[in-house]
This record gives sequence, structure tokens and C-alpha cells, in this order.
Amino acid sequence: MACIAVGDTIPDCTLSYADEADQILNVSVHSLAAGKQVILYGVPGAFTSTCSLKQVPGFIEKEEELKSKGISEIFLISVNDLYVMKAWAKSYPENKHVKFFSDSSATYIKTIGLELDVSDRFALLIDDLEVKVAKVESGGQFKVSSAEDMLKAL
Repeated sequence: MACIAVGDTIPDCTLSYADEADQILNVSVHSLAAGKQVILYGVPGAFTSTCSLKQVPGFIEKEEELKSKGISEIFLISVNDLYVMKAWAKSYPENKHVKFFSDSSATYIKTIGLELDVSDRFALLIDDLEVKVAKVESGGQFKVSSAEDMLKAL
């Protein structure tokens, strides 16, 4: 598939995450985003330096500010398995709102056309299933998909 773009309807797929009670939940992307303004951002892998030290902390630090600008929810997606994503989420005890989703087979990442070797780094602003902003990095860089970049786009 071609890379997801502004104006596209976000495709549906089932993703998994562990909730606050460590229950494993499988949810559809459409059920998460329908009727809401959300940010879905993706990273190449859990516990990697840029992801763990810059991109994820940036969204956690800015989560209240993003919510004050109308963002209902913030979703992180990576091609790691559910248990790695659960452990990675627990490594950020200050996190209140970012949900860590597993796309271990890269099915969704491929569907939205954002696979590099594993996953491109990206951030999407989705309003009622429509992509309003698409910030996609090239070559594993981290220049346009930060929480600050998304705040500027709001």
C-alpha cells in the first residue's frame, strides 16, 4: 500500500495492549479513533535509543498539553510483541495517557505503508478516522515526528 497521507481514512486493524490492570486487550483501530481526535505514533522498536530517550519521553512530557489542545488519546505502536511493549510501558512510571500497542507481525504498519525494515518513525493526527497531519521520517531520522511537532500542527 502507498504511504498513509493527509485526507486518507485510517484503515482498521486489531492491535493489542496491556491495560493498567495488566489485562491483555485486543481492540480495533477504528474503535479507538472514531469520533475522537487522537495521535498515533510509531517507532522502529522498543528500548532503542532515539525511541526511548527522545520520542516516547517527548509525548509523555507533552501529554497534558496535547490533551489541552483537544487530543483525546495518544497511541504508540511498534512491531514488538505485546510483552515487550508492556515492559517498555512500565519503564515510564510518569506516563498517564500514552497507550503502548503491539503490532508484532507489522500487519498494520504494512497496511498504512510505513514499514522500513521494521517500522518507519511517524506521527499521525487523526480526527474521526481521517488523517489530518502525517509526519513521516525518512531513513530512521527523528526530525518531524516529535510531540513538539504535533503541538505545532494543532
